[in-house]
Amino acid sequence: MPREVTISACQYHVQEIGGFEDLANRVRRLLDQAGGSDIVVFPELFTIELFTTLPQWRNRPIAELVLIDQFSNDYKALFREEARKRGQFIVGGSHLEKVAADRFENIGYIFGPGDEVFAHAKTHIFPAEAQWSTSEGNQMQVYELPFAKVGFNICYEAEIPECAATLAEQGAEIILTPSATFTEQGFWRVRHCAQSRCIENQVYLVHACLGGQPGAPLPNGWARSSVLGPCDLAWDNPAGIVAEAKANVEMTVTGKVNLDLLYENRERGAATTFKDRRRQAGLYAAWPSHLHPQH
Repeated sequence: MPREVTISACQYHVQEIGGFEDLANRVRRLLDQAGGSDIVVFPELFTIELFTTLPQWRNRPIAELVLIDQFSNDYKALFREEARKRGQFIVGGSHLEKVAADRFENIGYIFGPGDEVFAHAKTHIFPAEAQWSTSEGNQMQVYELPFAKVGFNICYEAEIPECAATLAEQGAEIILTPSATFTEQGFWRVRHCAQSRCIENQVYLVHACLGGQPGAPLPNGWARSSVLGPCDLAWDNPAGIVAEAKANVEMTVTGKVNLDLLYENRERGAATTFKDRRRQAGLYAAWPSHLHPQH
C-alpha cells in the first residue's frame, strides 16, 4: 500500500469581529470542509483578527498587536478541542505570543488528536515584523507524526533555502508553511520560493495563506493557498501543484500526496536534486564566506 496523506490548507480572511467566538466559529466552518484529512493547516498570524476586538482598535498603533497574546490560552484550547473531536492533526497557523518579559515570538503550533502539541518559533522574521517587537526563534526541528515527518517553514523562512534544507536533512517529507503576505508581489515571492524548496529537496509543502482587507492599522492580505510537490514525471500536474485554492476567497483546499513517490523520485527522477545538491556539499562552504557571522 502506498503511503498516502490527505492534506488541507485553510485560506482565512481577516475581518472585524466582535469577540473570540466569532473567530472560533469561522475556524470550525473551515475545518468542516477538511473532513477526512490527516492534517489541516491554517495561515500565519490569522489571529491578528483578534486585534479588532480591542476598544478603538483602528486608532491603536500597530506596535500594540502584541496585545493579542491575551487570547493565547483561548487559541490553544480551541485547537486542542477541535483536534481531539475531529481526530485530526491541526496546524493552528501561528500566533504572536509572549514567551518571556518583553519577548514575543511568532509561534506555529501542531495540535494532535491525542493531545499532542508541537511548537516552532519562526527563526527568520520578515522586516515588517520588527514593528511588532517579534523576536526570532533558534531551532529548526522535524516532528514525526503517525503518517509523515513534518517541519515548519513559516512564511519568510521559505525564502531562506537553508531552512527547508535542514528539515530535509532531518528527514522531513512535508513542510508546513503558514503564510501572511501583504501584497500580491509578496505572495508570489513566497509561492515561487515554496515551489523551489519542493524541487531542491524533493518534498511536499503546504502553503496556507492569509487574506482579507481589514483596514489600517492591520495589514491587508493576498492569498492563494496550495499543496505543492516536485516538478517531475511522477506527478500528474507538470507545474508541481497538487491542489490550489481560488485567489482571495475564504475556503479550504484539499489534496492527497504519495510519500513513496518522493523516495522513488530522489533515486530515479529526471532531476535527482536531493542527492545531487549534496554530492558536492564540500564546495558550498567555501563560497558564502560573506555570510559567516562577523566577530
